[in-house]
Amino acid sequence: MTPTRSAEDRVLDALDQCIVRWGLGKVTIDDVANESHVSRASIYRMFPGGKDVMFEALRVRNTREFFEGMRAALLDSDSLLDLTVQISVYATTELRNDENLVTLLATEEATAIRDLTVDGLPRIINVASAYLLPIVTAHVPHDVGVRFVDLLARLVISHFLAPSSLVDLGDPASAREFFAPLVAFIDLPVS
Repeated sequence: MTPTRSAEDRVLDALDQCIVRWGLGKVTIDDVANESHVSRASIYRMFPGGKDVMFEALRVRNTREFFEGMRAALLDSDSLLDLTVQISVYATTELRNDENLVTLLATEEATAIRDLTVDGLPRIINVASAYLLPIVTAHVPHDVGVRFVDLLARLVISHFLAPSSLVDLGDPASAREFFAPLVAFIDLPVS
């Protein structure tokens, strides 16, 4: 038996579906209420700031679920390079397949880019660090791991937003070739 989704999860699921269907700017609380079968009044009680608070709750949930999925998909890695390739391939593939993000980039490019860069990047890096540092620090000291996760998040997002004709971070062989010099440099002992 499948556990019943909470009203908040149903509202956020409905918001996600409405964004894919109509785009962020056209979604109304009524749309979300109809899709989720949760009353407008209940939605406003759950998200007292209205649409902006509800959108932020969806961003937070989606970021958390993204990194939970990534961490679950990571295999035991014998090296930092193997781990880096797994992270890169997972993240790139998930970003490319995210219907909500694809719709936002098609209909509201400035909002989507801002959510992945100026406004959202600090949050993304914080969540990435929380989920990935324990795994990365099996290969490098903690202070190096902090900087490495920050750099890796920035590189993957940059390559997603502005794909390279030289490198495909969603392809394991291409990602390995791209990251090998960086990881080799990180693994060098500091004199």
